[in-house]
Amino acid sequence: MRTINISCIVIFLLGLIQTSIGIAKDTPDQILTYKTIGAVKLQLHLFKAPDHKVTDKKPSIVFFFGGGWVGGSPSQFYPHCRYFATRGMVAISAEYRIKSKHKTRPYECVKDGKSAIRWVRKHAPEIGIDPNRIAAGGGSAGGHVAAATGTVKGFEESSEDASISSRPNALVLFNPVYDNGPTGYGHERVQDRWQEFSPLHNLDKHTPPTIVFLGTQDKLIPVATAEKYKEIMKKAGVRCDLHLYRGQPHGFFNYRKGKNPYYFETVIAADQFLISLGYLKGNPSPRQMDYAPGLGGNVGAGVGAGEIGGTAEGSSSVSGSGGRVISGNSSICQSKPRSS
Repeated sequence: MRTINISCIVIFLLGLIQTSIGIAKDTPDQILTYKTIGAVKLQLHLFKAPDHKVTDKKPSIVFFFGGGWVGGSPSQFYPHCRYFATRGMVAISAEYRIKSKHKTRPYECVKDGKSAIRWVRKHAPEIGIDPNRIAAGGGSAGGHVAAATGTVKGFEESSEDASISSRPNALVLFNPVYDNGPTGYGHERVQDRWQEFSPLHNLDKHTPPTIVFLGTQDKLIPVATAEKYKEIMKKAGVRCDLHLYRGQPHGFFNYRKGKNPYYFETVIAADQFLISLGYLKGNPSPRQMDYAPGLGGNVGAGVGAGEIGGTAEGSSSVSGSGGRVISGNSSICQSKPRSS
């Protein structure tokens, strides 16, 4: 009679459970309209912890999707939102106007981003959010929108209450197109107002603490641009952590049905950054990603278990295949290779 390996059966069943949970959990817990422009209603897609109450004062993060200010969908950041919701945050993926649907220019994208932050802060007591711990995040053009909410002046809706700040308290940026100068991304579309519009050219001591994730083979954002951004922030006395991923292209951080190890690495690093700001407590928990189809419990291998250290404030890190090198000030540490 054949011997059955019980552990294999358990792992197989857990994989099935994780897959089914992952599908079920990729749905917002609540959708709220934050802005109406004519017939257009813009909504926020909210993800919350199972035990969340409106009487809570939880930190929040608002994500803006990528797509060149032309296309894209809030669903891009659903996996990020679900993870941070399991960590106790109110995580939000925001809609904003885009050219393909609304025939808008990039300026309206930033206006909507600022409206979203202001709306969340205004309605924080009704949602259970701490109005002083609101982060903004995003990827590519959405990373620009997030960065712009924390840096550029103007681009505000005149009908809104300007006494409520539209500036987030922290920024989590995934290959953001935050240089819109003459040699930067999208300059031809904003050249009449680029100096007002480009986050790189509007950094000062009021810019929120920031973490940036960038692949070294990104064809839209040179590494030199990210390093310049970080240096200007340093001179202004503001924290900017830069994480570079060797050989990775634009969009390397996306979820990709749970089969992309860089999604998990960047989310864990973002978690560590938010811990350092007092938004989260404890250690990053890869187990809380276990609903992800494809990777499941293996996500935790070598991550968040002391093998990958947090970067020092204002630090830079470089990740490469087969291991991760982190440099913060003068310290260097090598992690164990992680199978994916």
